[in-house]
Amino acid sequence: MEQKEATITLCGGAGQGIQTVEALLAPIIQKWGLHIFATKEYMSRIRKGLNSTTLRVSENRVLAPVDRIDLLIALDAGAQKHLGKRIGKNTRIIGDPQNLEGHDETFPVPFIECAKELGSEIYSNVVALGSLCRIFGIPKGHVYETVSSRFKTKGDETVNANIKAVDAGYDIGNELVEKGLSFDFDPQTIVKNELLLDGHKVLALGAIAGGCDFVSAYPMSPATGVVVSMADMSRKFDIVVEQAEDEISAINMCIGASYAGARPMVSTSGGGFALMGEGVSLAGITETPVVIHIGQRPGPATGLPTRTEQADLDLALYSGHGEFPRAVFAPGNLSQLYEMSQKAFYLAEKYQTPMFILSDQHLMDMYHNMGRWDLKTGQNDKSAILRTESSYKRYLVTESGVSPRGVPGHGEGLIYSDSDEHCEHGRITEDMDVRKTQVEKRLRKSRGIKEEIIKPTFMGDTKPTVLIVCWGSTLEAASEAVIRMDAEANVSVLHFGQVHPLPEGLNETLESARKTLALEGNAKGQFADLIKIK
Repeated sequence: MEQKEATITLCGGAGQGIQTVEALLAPIIQKWGLHIFATKEYMSRIRKGLNSTTLRVSENRVLAPVDRIDLLIALDAGAQKHLGKRIGKNTRIIGDPQNLEGHDETFPVPFIECAKELGSEIYSNVVALGSLCRIFGIPKGHVYETVSSRFKTKGDETVNANIKAVDAGYDIGNELVEKGLSFDFDPQTIVKNELLLDGHKVLALGAIAGGCDFVSAYPMSPATGVVVSMADMSRKFDIVVEQAEDEISAINMCIGASYAGARPMVSTSGGGFALMGEGVSLAGITETPVVIHIGQRPGPATGLPTRTEQADLDLALYSGHGEFPRAVFAPGNLSQLYEMSQKAFYLAEKYQTPMFILSDQHLMDMYHNMGRWDLKTGQNDKSAILRTESSYKRYLVTESGVSPRGVPGHGEGLIYSDSDEHCEHGRITEDMDVRKTQVEKRLRKSRGIKEEIIKPTFMGDTKPTVLIVCWGSTLEAASEAVIRMDAEANVSVLHFGQVHPLPEGLNETLESARKTLALEGNAKGQFADLIKIK
């Protein structure tokens, strides 16, 4: 069937190899010349339960998920029930006969039988891969190249067996094409040379572009992939990556690294960040630059550890006892994730205070093709650290609130730092006049942070009937929905990639619409409340 876009969903049991097919199929499609946007949903278990991956394939750039399923590959008997709300009358379903239930458009195929003939059921996923590639009209050579690269570390025997599985899949695909199941796309040359990245890798690249050279974390979904990506690139970019024994140690390691002159990041999720509150406050009073990444997932407590939510905004805004400045970024897509991760490091270093990056499972696990970046660009100069003299005062009172920053061993000056209130030299004090002066000094940094605010993104008529206000990963879905709407609906989008501090003059924009709708992935409307407060 001819169309510019198709949505393919793979569904099977945890541990059944869905990720293997996904990891092979996505780059094959992209290198062939089609845009791809992929999302996944998975249960928090190693075995049992059903996982699915959805790949949106298009001749045009796509950056948001859709509910529609055009083609479902059912690798488990429960797949149709699991995805029932997304299956429509035009959905075509292929799979082994025992995995198919009643539906008008089902295509029984012997994936497992073919795999057994090749020596093991383990090859059934690659047989399915070959079938899909044939349905898309992708030449075998593209598939062979990717499959060979994927399995080359396991030896020639494994590579050859998987190549045979691809051939078997193409034979099945030929039969499906004869039955009318095919997609006719026009590959785009520009797509072939683009990058295929997920949120974990993009945040890591943004951090590196921002000068990050120390990462500590305790593994916690959906932030673990960031640390893995940083570890993968650690030797190339001279980065120390440390898996701490717990989240309290992780943030304190970052504070210690920053005290010594590093540009650190700690990566966690809401439950892990809850343990870091005292460390955040320590960074605030010691004026220690640190970037904190929170990959949001549904709480409270363990909640739904592998799903997505936007309910930790309040946690980031009000974490850490006492008063000290901060900025909170909530990127809306992978491009913003790269840019804002980089800027978080720049601002943390410049204003010597914690900076926050709020993502969520959806943003971290999504991946799509995109243009390339130059990692050398951006503000990652470390010249702000000075060589101290003997008269050096770490917490010198200045008009901007930013004191000259020195580190131990770099110059003649002594570096005092403590969690208690302190004088300009850094020595502990209970003098109330000094206390007032130091609090006001720290808070003056907010003026500079506000001057470097990232303004919200506005799309649509400047005087809309309805204005959708959103933040974080809702950007692309909201934008595409508005584009698809009838122009007479007159709906615009105002998206905040930086949620704190908020820009001046926001009331005028909000009051330009007859009705304002807050779109966010939480029950209480945390960002809407923040706007009302400010």
